Amino acid sequence: MSTNNTITLLREMAIFAKVVETGSFSETARQLAATPSAISRSVAKLEKALGTRLLQRTTRKLRLSDSGQEIYKRCLEMVNAAQEVMAVSGAINHEPQGIIRVSVPKAVGRFVIHPHIPAFLAQYPKVDVNLRLDDRYVDLIDDQIDLAIRITDQPPPGHMGRRLLNIWHMLCATPEYLAQHGIPQHPHDLKNHGCIYLGEEPGDSRWKFSQGNKIATVNIHGRYAANHTEVRLDAVLQHIGIGSLPYFTAKPALQQGRLVQVLPDWNFKANYTGELWILYPPTRHLPPKLSVFIEFLAQCLRKEAISDKV
Repeated sequence: MSTNNTITLLREMAIFAKVVETGSFSETARQLAATPSAISRSVAKLEKALGTRLLQRTTRKLRLSDSGQEIYKRCLEMVNAAQEVMAVSGAINHEPQGIIRVSVPKAVGRFVIHPHIPAFLAQYPKVDVNLRLDDRYVDLIDDQIDLAIRITDQPPPGHMGRRLLNIWHMLCATPEYLAQHGIPQHPHDLKNHGCIYLGEEPGDSRWKFSQGNKIATVNIHGRYAANHTEVRLDAVLQHIGIGSLPYFTAKPALQQGRLVQVLPDWNFKANYTGELWILYPPTRHLPPKLSVFIEFLAQCLRKEAISDKV
């Protein structure tokens, strides 16, 4: 493809990137003050010039083809580069605005992220947040997500990210339950207690602990298992037994004295522990709306982490 042909297709490339961002021809047309048919023609023109189908169209949504995913990444880089050029001349509006689509695991979204959203919306009145609480893996481009919040050791290949906080689990019970059934002094004492656990896999009832060089594994049992942390929290508060909970779930009840930590001298090695990261596609230029959202969350969670240590 000649340079002249490439230049004439820059507009179509930008429109294609906008279609992927919005997930809709009609929404793209609304934002660009055009008609949906004009937007469709632009994408078709780009597909014809490139000799490949970019979008798979269904009655409900648009989906990127395999070649479309790669081409979208390049088109997005082009749009970002153009925004950087505008920024140099001071002609771009730096005020954060637009919608942010954020994918987050259900429990983390409910207890860690959601409490800070009202303050963010108040501080940035031109930014909207679409918080998608889902434990399944999502693809940032394929699922049209701007940011993904996940528990991981480091950003996976093809992603950039920022670490937010550590996620760790603990065992908790109510003072009333412990007064009636006794306080475990060693992990093996849990065999004499009713335990509330995840219950998705056989290994969920095999709790592991460490204390220095000591390691203990206990096959626990209980009458109630639930794969939702808020349900397990409520079950513990109902004095049903000793439950495994993420600290961020148990924190308010611990502070109120409604719960106490069980076996605090032992490290409970639960699944789904690690570092919480906010992930995004690799780029040298993040839109202002994403930059302020990431920084806002990082500061809020940093303050919470510091207060937990005081």
